[in-house]
Formats: sequence, structure tokens, C-alpha cells
Amino acid sequence: MSTTPEPGWYEIRLQGRLDERWAAWFEGMTVEPAPDGVTLLRGQVLDQAALHGILARLRDLGIPLISVQPVRAGDER
Repeated sequence: MSTTPEPGWYEIRLQGRLDERWAAWFEGMTVEPAPDGVTLLRGQVLDQAALHGILARLRDLGIPLISVQPVRAGDER
């Protein structure tokens, strides 16, 4: 196990629509509306603390979380 945190790519699915202007608030992740009424946040997260910070912001906004998925290198869009 590595003791140095490494950045990782994540896709976070949210219930409902979130405007693209929120991207800066979520550490530069892309904000993409999906046709099924959900919003996808995608991007690189520096470490687990940063991921928890993003999830805390979503919680504070009351946005329902559907899933958090790590994305393999090369699979990020």
C-alpha cells in the first residue's frame, strides 16, 4: 500500500440537474446533464480528503447522491 496519496479520476452521479456554473465549486470537475434526469460530475480528485470535501458540499446543498465510481486511467472522458 502506498503512503503517498495519488490523484484519481471519479464519476459522481447526482439526482436532478446541476448547472455547469457549479464546476468551480466542485474543484473543477465537469458538470454534465444526462438524459435520464441525473447530473454527472467527472474529473480528477487529488486525494481522498478532496473527494470527501466534494461529497460534503453535495450534502450541504441537499443534492441526492446516486453513486461515486472511480474511473480507470484512460477511461475518463
